[in-house]
Amino acid sequence: MALAWLRQRRTRDASLVDLLWTLGVGGAALLQALSGDGWRPRRVLVGVLVGAWAVRLAWHLARRLRAGGEDGRYAELRARLGSRADGWFFAFFQLQGLLVTGLALVFLVLCRAPEAGWRVQDGLAVALWLVALAGESAADRALARWRADPSRRGKTCRAGLWRYSRHPNYFFEWLHWCAYALLGLGLAHGAWLWLAPLAMYALVAHVTGIPPAEAQALRSRGDDYRRYQASTNAFFPGPPRAAHGA
Repeated sequence: MALAWLRQRRTRDASLVDLLWTLGVGGAALLQALSGDGWRPRRVLVGVLVGAWAVRLAWHLARRLRAGGEDGRYAELRARLGSRADGWFFAFFQLQGLLVTGLALVFLVLCRAPEAGWRVQDGLAVALWLVALAGESAADRALARWRADPSRRGKTCRAGLWRYSRHPNYFFEWLHWCAYALLGLGLAHGAWLWLAPLAMYALVAHVTGIPPAEAQALRSRGDDYRRYQASTNAFFPGPPRAAHGA
């Protein structure tokens, strides 16, 4: 993460941190799945689920990196922080490394649990994981199609899941972490796994996700985005509301 910070200092683009974080989490899960001493089928399941999630998200982020341009959230933070940006980003990059370490404890618990046999909550966890991955993929595809249409430049995406949440990609990413907590129900120390989705929600909803993304959207799309805010839930999906003055 320190090397990545040095790169962003040169390029003025912090977007690489998301890709490194994803690969770090996926690598941590695979390490625990291979080295853990818990029930082997559960270890295999954890490796497959987290590995598949990491590959999909890393591929999506790598394509965005190749397209060029700093993520709007980080561009907004960089503009707002001014001369303090480099110091803030150094702390942020280190925090992402620590977050990988903290989230690795989720996989440590699952891959060291000795309890054998499949349970109802295991099936529910896999079903929830499938819903989360499908939802995040659908949200990413809808946004990519919207941005690829020149006639929609400067307009807010309201296609597909974006009609029901202003940040469906964040919502389904958060839901994905709930699947691992559900997988830990009934296992030794499994109750602690719910701290992971709580931490992810706090970060996305109040720190590095929604606040800078919305600030950038308001700056670039103005009243169109304000109407979107008035009619659409920020995080949890729900039916659109009538926007006053729309």
